[in-house]
Order: sequence, then structure tokens, then C-alpha cells
Amino acid sequence: MLGNKVSRQKPCHHCKSRSASAPPDTSTIHYEKFWLYRHCSSVQQRNRQAQKAGQLFSGLLAMNVVFLGSAFISSVIFNHVAITLADVWILLSILKLLCLCWIIYYLLGTSRQPHAVLYRDSHAGPIWIRGSVLLFGSFSILLNAFQIGYSAILIQCKTRVEILFPSIEILFICTQAFLLWNHSKDCIQVQHNFTRCGLMLTIATNLILWLLAVTNDTIHMEIDSQLREVEQRFAGKAPFSHPCNETTSCTCPNTTICKVFQKGYILLYPFSTEYCLVCCSVLYVMWKNVGRHISHHHVPHIKPKFKLHGVVFGPLLGTAAVIIGICVFMIYQIQATSSAPNLQVFVMYYSYYIVLLPLMSVCAVIGTIIHALEKKELDTLKNPTRSLDVILLMGAALGQIGMSYFSIVAIVATDPKDLLNSLILSYSVLLIFQNITQNVFIIDGLHRQPFISPDTEEEVKEEQNHEAYDQRRVSMLELGQEIQKLSLSYLHSYSHLNWKRRALREISFFLVLCNIILWVMPTFGAHPVFENGLEKSFYGYSTWFAIVNFGLPLGVFYRMHSVGGLLEVYMTA
Repeated sequence: MLGNKVSRQKPCHHCKSRSASAPPDTSTIHYEKFWLYRHCSSVQQRNRQAQKAGQLFSGLLAMNVVFLGSAFISSVIFNHVAITLADVWILLSILKLLCLCWIIYYLLGTSRQPHAVLYRDSHAGPIWIRGSVLLFGSFSILLNAFQIGYSAILIQCKTRVEILFPSIEILFICTQAFLLWNHSKDCIQVQHNFTRCGLMLTIATNLILWLLAVTNDTIHMEIDSQLREVEQRFAGKAPFSHPCNETTSCTCPNTTICKVFQKGYILLYPFSTEYCLVCCSVLYVMWKNVGRHISHHHVPHIKPKFKLHGVVFGPLLGTAAVIIGICVFMIYQIQATSSAPNLQVFVMYYSYYIVLLPLMSVCAVIGTIIHALEKKELDTLKNPTRSLDVILLMGAALGQIGMSYFSIVAIVATDPKDLLNSLILSYSVLLIFQNITQNVFIIDGLHRQPFISPDTEEEVKEEQNHEAYDQRRVSMLELGQEIQKLSLSYLHSYSHLNWKRRALREISFFLVLCNIILWVMPTFGAHPVFENGLEKSFYGYSTWFAIVNFGLPLGVFYRMHSVGGLLEVYMTA
């Protein structure tokens, strides 16, 4: 413990003059204390300094844990004799057990203390991201179950750690998902530094798990074996040989259950990386909200809800894009699994993207122009969730943008006039432009004030004044009637949208459906960036596989996160 406790702080004799001018309810606020700052000039200043010191200390803890895990994983890659994959699993198991101890302590101890959760951040942990935690967590649990079954069948050449590690992983996923589903909105007011360190330790553990998933040679060899089976179907073409093939003495027997475990293991593998990234984002918001005080007048009285009202063209065009995308995806998958992918399949796949990406870019540009024409006030209130959304959008887009630039260099340096190469080149350029324009549209929309009609705005101000002067006299029944009046007024104004807001809703809904299908296709197995063979032959197998395994999960996460941001833009319009 870092000496961080929460109590009703009594100002020292140096602070009496300043604390006297504080609001009457200041004595009820639980301020932070930190052993480095005991000579402050005011209680509020001590609280700010202690908060910064606690964030710095917990951040340094996470940085050291991530560096330690990265050193272990790098040692496995470059010197797998001294440090083995089992050593990394043992380290991660220790970290998971420490995180489990902290999570259980938080659920049973910290969060149940008096005045522990005085505030809840309404912007943190929206239903779509908590649903993503449950969805990806469920797939990750199924993935680890397949890994346990696969290792149990090959028990003669597997170690006990390979069965114990996924068992601890399942327990860790379940406990962490329960924490994020029930406590993602908490602004904890007790045990600040211990909570920050626990959150940062959990974030660091998820980051190491993500890094291990990206660089795990075992998974690479399994996927490589699947690709070599496809390549062996080429007539007169030798199968691709991996430099590590001499170590693959442990082969799956020719049984149905083993093939199911192996195929399911490879199919569900991307969900594990996405689960780690989503959990890191939610835990980071919880870390930022530790010790945060939210003013009641900043809490919106009217929260926009998702309503399919006033939109026609967006859902129609988006549904058409989804149906066509599913057909293209099924044809590609059937061709890729039954025989070697031919030129026509690649042409069909990239042609679909070349048609869809310009439409999405044009819609995003039009939406950005409409935002500029609206001249709506910007939301300048402090919002850790929105700040994190912007960082994640910009950071996750780097995966697809980076892969596109690698493809552009490979194509220009070889034969850009070839039909398939020209399609890949057009696809890469359009993908970069689409990511940039969509990010601008989403970020601009997230910083706009939600739409409220003038009549509703006046009623909100009257309600705020009424609550300020006569808050204790208002009964729960009267308060419910006022909220119902405001909701009816809001829905009435909602049905009379002008053309700008209608256009924003149409564009947002269309982009939501497009991002959904662009999330589904790479998530469930369509990976032409690796299977077309162009970049793999240019950069080499190991280099290009590392690039794809790093950029592809980020690209999938970007599409999923864009859906959440576009839904926010849709509802605030």
C-alpha cells in the first residue's frame, strides 16, 4: 500500500485561509493523499498533486511489467533454447494470478466500502463495448477450450504447462469480463493508488497477452501448415517449406475431433487479440476515472437513444453492401478451402473493396462538410472516454495504413501493370484514404454537442433551476413526470429533423453497416493480403507474416471501434 487512504480531510493550519472560501460541501469530498506531498498550500492542490503522483507511479509499474514481458517474448524469438515458450506462459500465469487477486479484492472489498463509488461516468463503458467484451471473451474461452482439447489429444508430446496455461486463462477472462461489465463506469473514491496499480497491472498483462498472440511461433506454424496444404493442391507446384518444419514432429492424428480442435483453434485465434485490446481500452478509462469528481450539472438530463426513425437510404445501401459482401466472402472462402484460390476469386474480392471504399470515403467527406455547415457548439467538457476513443481510432487505423504502404512499395517495385497487382495497388490507396476520411468524420462528430430542440433546452434549464432551489422538496413521482415530459418533447423534435441531420443519420448508418461487413470478412478467415503471395514473395515469409499478424488484428479492431463511434455520431445527430 502506498499510504493512499480516503478520509474526510482536515486542512492544515497553513490552509485555513484558503479552505474557508471553499464551497460548503467541500468537507464531504474524499481527497487523495500521497506520501510525497504533505506540504501543500491547499487541500485541492494536494489532491491534484497526489492524483498525478499516483498515475505516474502506476504507469511506471505497467511500463516495467510490459518491458519484462517483451524481453521474455523477444528471448523466445531470438534465443528459444535459453528461454522457451513455457517460461513465458509461467510468467503470464503469475501475472494473471496477481490480477485475479486484485480483481477479487476490488469486487469484494474496495467497491463495497462506504462512499467508494460516489460518481459513475455515464460516457464510460457503453453497451456496445461491454457487449464486445462479452462476445470476444466468450470466443476466447472457446479458443482456450479448443487448445486444452488439442493438447490433451497430443498429450504425449505436450507439456502440462500447455494445459494449465489455458485453464488459468479461462478463469482470468471470466473474472475480468465480470469486472468490466459491472464496474466499467465506476469513479472509485477509496484506495486510489492501490486501485490504479491493480488496473495498470491488468492492462500490462493484457498487452503482454496481445504481444504474445502476435508473435507466437506455434500458431504461425499451425497456420502455415494449413496454407501449405492449400499450396500442395497446385498442379506442378512444390509445397512451401517453413524453416521450422524439422521441429514439427507432433502432428495431429487423422481423427475428426483433432481436426475440429485444430480448425477451431486457428479460426477463433483473432478474437483473442481483439479481446485483449478491448479490455485494455475499458481498463484505461477506469484508471483515468479513479478519484474523479463529476459535477451533477455536467450530467446530461437527456441521453439520445438509438432509434431507426427518419433514415431510409442509409439502411438500404448498407444492407445491400452487407449482402453482397457476404456473398463475396462465402465464394472466396469456399474457393480457398476446397482448392487453390485462383485469379478470378482475387479479382472479385478486391473489386468489391474498390467499389465500396470510395463510396465510404465520399460519405465521410460529405458528413464532415455537413458538420462544418452546422456550426454546432463543440463539447469541451473533460471526457476520458472520448479522448480514448480518438486515440484508439488513430492508433488502430495504423494497422491497415501500414500494411497498405508495404503493399504499395512491393507492387511498385515489381510489376504494377499486372491486373491483380493493379487491383491490389488501387485497394491499398483507397483503403488509406478511407481510413483518414472516416477518422476525421467520427472525431468531428464525437466532439459535437447532442442535438436538443430550443423548447427542450428551455425545459432543461427550468428543470435545472427548479432542482437547484427546491431539490429536497421534489418527490420521486414528480421527478418522473418531468423526465417523461422532457422525453416526449425530445422525441417530438427528433421526428422533425432538418436535411442536415437527416443526411448525417443516413451517412452514419450506412458507414456502420459497411464497417460491420469489413469487420466480418477478415475476422472469419478472408486473408488475401497473405494468400495472394505477392507481398510474401517480396518481403519473405517471416517478415510479411509478422507484418500481417500485427496489422490485421489492429485493422479488425479499428472496424469494430469505428462501429461504436459511428453509432455515437448517429445518436447525437
